[in-house]
Amino acid sequence: MRIGIEAQRLFRSHKHGMDRVALELILNLQVIDKENDYFIFVKPDQDKSVIQPTANFKIVEIPGGSYPWWEQFKLPKAAKAYHCDLLHCTSNTAPYSRKTPLITTLHDIIYMEESLLKLLLNKASLYQKFGNLYRRIIVAKVVKNSSCIITVSNFEKQNINHFFKLKNKKIKTIHNGVNQKFTIKMDTHHLSKVKTNYKLPEDYILHIANKDPRKNTKGVLIAFNDFLKKATISYQLLLLGYKETDLKIILNDIDAQHLRKHIILIEYISDEDLPAIYYLSKLFLFPSLREGFGIPIIEAMACGVPVITSNTSSMPEVAGDAAHIIDPNNTKEICNGMIKIASDVKYRNELIQKGLLQSKKFSWNRMAFQVLEQYKQLYNEIKI
Repeated sequence: MRIGIEAQRLFRSHKHGMDRVALELILNLQVIDKENDYFIFVKPDQDKSVIQPTANFKIVEIPGGSYPWWEQFKLPKAAKAYHCDLLHCTSNTAPYSRKTPLITTLHDIIYMEESLLKLLLNKASLYQKFGNLYRRIIVAKVVKNSSCIITVSNFEKQNINHFFKLKNKKIKTIHNGVNQKFTIKMDTHHLSKVKTNYKLPEDYILHIANKDPRKNTKGVLIAFNDFLKKATISYQLLLLGYKETDLKIILNDIDAQHLRKHIILIEYISDEDLPAIYYLSKLFLFPSLREGFGIPIIEAMACGVPVITSNTSSMPEVAGDAAHIIDPNNTKEICNGMIKIASDVKYRNELIQKGLLQSKKFSWNRMAFQVLEQYKQLYNEIKI
């Protein structure tokens, strides 16, 4: 087979969820498949060291243009030029053109569920709003054009099937994984370096923050404010991925400006340092309102950190019985969970041990094997 994989943003320095999923897929396919020929289509950017070509993996840099222009015009042209038998688009969208048989990874359809007005007026960044608007315009056509849709949880599979009224056989659930660098076996020198470089306190709670309301950063701050009033232990809150201006707005909104002295802000953490940031935390807060999967849940668990997460969408499927489950709309539940984990050593240790076991159920290697199987099935259907 000649397989094209769309990984447009793979070389950008600040990678996010879908970028990392694409990267893990490619790296693991390089290990398990020495037979088929792969063409990895990327846009030129700074971080070219993340992946190297091999005998059957060619990195094809396609320069120029906005995300839609690159995807709609340059990508299908490249797939045709390299005579790809199939094209796998990894990040929710794909070309309108059906010149090459298509597999699409549809991580979620959150952007389809909200009204257009709500989508445009929410507090997400302009980049996020544009991305969601583009997806909203194109995804229905992508679903129709795709010979196979891969999604990341059984919850999302049911959601997609119901929304687009598809047959289940067209949708395949393939869970995401957790990288082996997320572990309890950390290098002490590196831990010390990370703690010093980021000026981390001894005791902190970690939350991956976001302007997108569904990440529930506002709820986290309200719950943390209550926690500081009630808890006997003094923790700080590390907000990863948040800016000072955004924090000031939200603290003013909840009338809790005094919280600023208890909060550490780090806008971006490198992939190299992220496991240590998890490992050094006392608790990981992931009370999102809606997720297609929720990779940070299992990353934190693999690092031996107790997790608080939500009873909605895919999160119970990913967390199993290994997290403290709450209603994300109930800040009192979030606060009480924080207090229980901070004060009940036995309960905390139970969550840690269960989390370590739960995280082992998710493997990027297994994910790559399952995706490869979808490639083979589609290729055999094409040749019939």
